[in-house]
Amino acid sequence: MAEGTRKRELGRGERVLPGVFRLRLPLPWPGVPHGNAWAVAAGEGIVLFDTGIHAPGSLADLERALAMCGLALEDVCLLVCTHAHSDHYGQAATIVERSGCELWMHPNYEHARHWAEDPDAAILHRLEIARQSGVPEEPLRRYAAERARNRESGIAAFIEPDRPLLPGVIVDTDLGPWSVHETPGHAPSHVCLFQDEHRLLISGDHLLGRVSPFFDYGYSSDPVGEFVRSLDVVEALNTRLCLPGHGRTFTDVHAHIEANRTLVAEHLSAILGVLAGGEVLTAFEILPRVHGPDLSPLTAQWLLTETLSMLLHLEVTGQAVRVAGEPERWTIADGKK
Repeated sequence: MAEGTRKRELGRGERVLPGVFRLRLPLPWPGVPHGNAWAVAAGEGIVLFDTGIHAPGSLADLERALAMCGLALEDVCLLVCTHAHSDHYGQAATIVERSGCELWMHPNYEHARHWAEDPDAAILHRLEIARQSGVPEEPLRRYAAERARNRESGIAAFIEPDRPLLPGVIVDTDLGPWSVHETPGHAPSHVCLFQDEHRLLISGDHLLGRVSPFFDYGYSSDPVGEFVRSLDVVEALNTRLCLPGHGRTFTDVHAHIEANRTLVAEHLSAILGVLAGGEVLTAFEILPRVHGPDLSPLTAQWLLTETLSMLLHLEVTGQAVRVAGEPERWTIADGKK
C-alpha cells in the first residue's frame, strides 16, 4: 500500500493480567507509532494511567481500546499521569470532563503549560535554542514553516492536577496500592508507580523496551544527571514486570536499567572524545561526529536535544565549558585536556 494511502492505525486494548489492561493508542510521530495507557480495575471502575495524545480521532481511539477490554470512559474513577508530555497527558482535560474523575500528577508540570497555553511562544523558544546551538537558518525556516502549518500542542486544554503526585501518595486499585516514585530526567514531572505485592512498575517513559532515552531540554539544570539518579530509584524496587509508556511489557528490568546507564555513559564519553581534539564546537557540529552524518530531520532534532542535555551535564560536572557567543560553543575543561 502506498505511503499516502496507508490505513490509519486505530486504538487497541488487551488484557495483560487479571484487572490490568493495555490501551495501545496511535501517535502521529515517525518511529513512535503508538503509546500506552494502562487501565487497572478499582472497585466498580478503573484507574487510568496516562491518556494518549489529543489529536483528531484520538478520543475515539481511546474509547475503542477501552471497549475492546469491556470498559468505557465513564468507568474512569481516577486519572493518573506519569508525566506531562502530550502523549501521556494530552487528553486529560477531556477525560476529566467526560468521567468526572480527579487528575493526579506531579506538580512540576510547567513544561506542559508552556506548550498548551502559548504554542507560538514555545515554538519560538525552541527555534532560539536551535539557533544558539548552531543550526543553520535553512533547517530553522523549514521547521518554522512546518510548525506554522500545524500549531497543535497535542494537549486538549491545560488542566491542573487535583492532587500532587508525590512520594507518600498511594493509588488504590483492586491489585492493591501503588506507590509513587519521582523519576525526573525524561521530564521534570516524571514519576513511576510501583505495586509491591505483584512487583509491577508503570514506568511511563523512564524505562522502555527499546533503550532510547529522551531528555526534555530547557526545564531542568541537569536532566541527564536526574535520569541516571532515577535509574537508581527504579532499580531499588525489584520489579518483576514493567508496564512501559510505549511498546510491550518486559521482565528483564535490571538489564534495561544497565543498558540505559551504558548508553548514557557511551554518549557522554563520545562527546568528550570529540571535544578532546581541542576544537571549540557548537552542539550542532558535535552532533554528527557522535551519531553520524546520515540523520533524518526528526532524528537530528531529537538527538540535538540529547546532545544539549549531555553537554549541560558535562558542564555541571566540570568536564566541559560553555563559550558564550552567537552561536554558543563548547570546549573541554582545562583539567580534561
